[in-house]
Amino acid sequence: MADLRIEGEREPLLGDTPGSREWDILETEEHYKSRWRSIRILYLTMFLSSVGFSIVILSIWPYLQKIDQTADTRFLGWVIASYSLGQMVASPIFGLWSNYRPRKEPLVVSIFISVAANCLYAYVHIPASHNKYYMLVARGLLGIGAASTDEIEVPQGNIDQVAVVAINVLFFVALFIFAVFETIIAPLTMDMYAWTQEQAVLYNGIILAALGVEAVVIFVGVKLLSKKIGERAILLGGLIVVWVGFFILLPWGNQFPKIQWEDLHNNSIPNTTFGEIIIGLWKSPMEDDNERPTGCSIEQAWCLYTPVIHLAQFLTSVVLIGVGYPVCNLMSYTLYSKVLGPKPQGVYMGWLTASGSGARILGPMFISQVYAHWGPRWAFSLMCGIVVLTITLLGVVYRRLIALSVRYGRIQE
Repeated sequence: MADLRIEGEREPLLGDTPGSREWDILETEEHYKSRWRSIRILYLTMFLSSVGFSIVILSIWPYLQKIDQTADTRFLGWVIASYSLGQMVASPIFGLWSNYRPRKEPLVVSIFISVAANCLYAYVHIPASHNKYYMLVARGLLGIGAASTDEIEVPQGNIDQVAVVAINVLFFVALFIFAVFETIIAPLTMDMYAWTQEQAVLYNGIILAALGVEAVVIFVGVKLLSKKIGERAILLGGLIVVWVGFFILLPWGNQFPKIQWEDLHNNSIPNTTFGEIIIGLWKSPMEDDNERPTGCSIEQAWCLYTPVIHLAQFLTSVVLIGVGYPVCNLMSYTLYSKVLGPKPQGVYMGWLTASGSGARILGPMFISQVYAHWGPRWAFSLMCGIVVLTITLLGVVYRRLIALSVRYGRIQE
């Protein structure tokens, strides 16, 4: 039985040819080509979506500061979370819609909402006041437009529900880690290293681009390594690497960040004429970046007593989290599919998507509130604690995270 578990764990999730161990239904050559054509289209779609998402997420914090100086890091958390909240609310609605109507209808509506939301996002600087709330609405609409329209299938029986719930929690933590990282990277670097808004967008963009290359290498390496030691061990290793990354990110020493003494929050709202609004449609407000104060804002009391996170310390942590996150994400998906088996997985995959959306709602809200009130020491200490609890959960359910066919002894030598 132990040999069967190891064999099932090492088995590829997608076989290139019919005849794999879990192949229950023979497919024709035409179906095989059609299936892989659809998969490649999904690859391209996900790639383009990720590129657009990366461009926007890096500039949200500088953009928010530029359009509304009353916004702080706590509101930034709400802005980032609104995307996933919209996606989580709209996904089941579009799913039911696609069950009873042609799938083109919800698809066309979601595309229209996305286009309208992007237009709103591009011109949120035009109104004379409450600009940050317009950005909040725009991000929420973008999430609605990104909602999935996958058809919901009937779930299958004979599945280990404990393993299903456990992997949902593991996936939640993986996405939570990513949401925390993408939310905090811009304000953290601007506070710790006195980067300007333009420098934060440029340098963090370079960092995320490097992490993308790193992730590609990790995916290739994980595919080879999983055949030797299995997905569960790799998932455990990924969580340990993430924990080390957050631990290194804790502030140490007696050097403190540069303090931003100037008051950035000017609550006065100038009167804007209709003509000025029209002109603003064609000309974005540009400020001399050299005149804007930089450093850790005095409004954050922890800036006065929290040591600086050194750049080498930050980069080392980024590399480690950049290794651990894609490993945890990929292994969670792989184990989940194996636990469910080769039957239709629509409903269960919907739960997994909802779990990820929930993580991307709570992650930005959590880190923005903790960071603004207590600083990076508390924020990253709590992240270390969350990862430790997740490792403990994985240890408890470790033996249950096996393929459905292995559980019922259907793998034959």
